[in-house]
Amino acid sequence: MTGLEQLAVLAAGLGAGILTSTVGVASLLSFPVLVAVGLPPVVANVSNTIGMTPAGLSGSFGYREELREHPRVTATVVATCAAGSILGAVLLLALPSSVFEAVVPWLILFTCLLVGAQPTISRALRRRLPDGHEPAARTHMSPVTTGFSTLVGVYGGYFGAGSGVMMVAVLGFGLDLELRVVNGLKTLAILSGNVIAALIFVVVAEVDWRAVALLAAGSVVGGYVGARVGRRLPPTLFRVLIVLAGITAAVTMLA
Repeated sequence: MTGLEQLAVLAAGLGAGILTSTVGVASLLSFPVLVAVGLPPVVANVSNTIGMTPAGLSGSFGYREELREHPRVTATVVATCAAGSILGAVLLLALPSSVFEAVVPWLILFTCLLVGAQPTISRALRRRLPDGHEPAARTHMSPVTTGFSTLVGVYGGYFGAGSGVMMVAVLGFGLDLELRVVNGLKTLAILSGNVIAALIFVVVAEVDWRAVALLAAGSVVGGYVGARVGRRLPPTLFRVLIVLAGITAAVTMLA
């Protein structure tokens, strides 16, 4: 890489780190930059996963107060995403990179639209309840929510682009938590999946360590900055940004 290309990767790490802790589409910024500077797609994907791990670490630290509010949910998110990412990492190394190319953009588009429509859908479901019946707040993950969280972990270990959007959708429909807490859990989910996948990739995959170092240097700063921004975003604005980011990601991947 030339000096200018190295600067581009560093900047991509910073921007992607901010996205990790806010709208959760970080790989759609950093991965194309790695490919553009000459890395083969699988090497770029592997290096991106390792290099973006510090963003999840610093972002989760920025959300530490939110993550302490529901420790059982936090532990479940970590366990399910870590377990799922093992299978996802294996799939990445075993399957051709084109396997999900046709499906991923539509999956991201669908989930980001679910995030946007979630308040309306939830209100409609509540109106169907008998008069005077107010359901208890859901602060523990059901088996269904746990299963979908694991699937997001699988996807995160395989490719990861848009996995944060998917986790927001899963937690938004499965739990009754404030969006700032959901955002913190989403950031932690990305971290847990990246850590496990990164450990596997270090042992068995080809890694461009220069790209990893540049991404890590930028992402560790961006992750913390993004957390400070993300925990203050108004819920409506956060949903709008999620939808815009998801649509942009899907259109970019379809182009």
